Amino acid sequence: MDKGPTLATTNHHFTVSLNIQLYLMTEQILNIRFNRFYRMLRTGKIITGIFLLSLCGSLHAQISPPGLGEANSAFWSAFGVRRQLDSLGKKQTLSYIALGRKSSPDDYNLVSKQAIVVLNHEVYHSFAPNQQYSYALSYRRQPKYESSEPYEKEATEQEFRIYGRYAYTFKLGKRWKLKNTVRQEFRKFFDAGFREVEENFQLRTRIKSQLTYNLSPKNNQKLALSAEGLFSTSYLNEPEQKWTPFGYREMRIGAYYMFSIPHSPFSVDIGYVNDLIRGSRSVKKGGVHYLAVDVIWNLPL
Repeated sequence: MDKGPTLATTNHHFTVSLNIQLYLMTEQILNIRFNRFYRMLRTGKIITGIFLLSLCGSLHAQISPPGLGEANSAFWSAFGVRRQLDSLGKKQTLSYIALGRKSSPDDYNLVSKQAIVVLNHEVYHSFAPNQQYSYALSYRRQPKYESSEPYEKEATEQEFRIYGRYAYTFKLGKRWKLKNTVRQEFRKFFDAGFREVEENFQLRTRIKSQLTYNLSPKNNQKLALSAEGLFSTSYLNEPEQKWTPFGYREMRIGAYYMFSIPHSPFSVDIGYVNDLIRGSRSVKKGGVHYLAVDVIWNLPL
């Protein structure tokens, strides 16, 4: 009597049973040695989710540096956590903390003076093909310096900001994308003791275009060029309570190199930004020159 098929079936069941037992033992060890997050990272499903998430174009929207006032050069660094809120990748949040430093008006030491601390939380929703809106809440703490030498710190200003953003992206072939964004902000200002300052609040409109080129699929490398115009009106407390005329205030021109760190959920943006502030001393020297570095931790659903 031929017992080959029976032995094969028995061996197969034994192998499956052994694999299941090994898997359960491994899972028990992981439960003891690692927390839940790192256990999730060990499953193929989550790793695949992180990989697909890192390929999403919106993940490489860099954290743009704010205006830091009079200076020749500045350094901006941010660490953010981006989380996917749904399985389709249409809803996401980005929370980040950032630090800015800058030079004095008479030198180019881009880290000589503390410039700003930022806490920001933003929610994104890609509600239609090529269209996205977002809304955000932000807190900023910024030292103010004297306008003449030795440029000592004279005050600290706090700002609470809420804003909404709408973006439309045009796909220009396989590698090029053009993203146009309109952002409306409400900015409320206080001194270090939450007392009123000269500028009560501001309404600001920002219009931005960014052209992105997919440089290489390896590590999701991209290059981006952008230009953003800022227009605002403010309600003043001093010298008298009144509105200032709505008008153009700044132009920010940026160039970024963006990539994902291999075998990790992190992406990095390294860029240069030129801030041209209307009526400033720096604009006569070609604007304020920023070096910007952002690190984003991309979390799955």
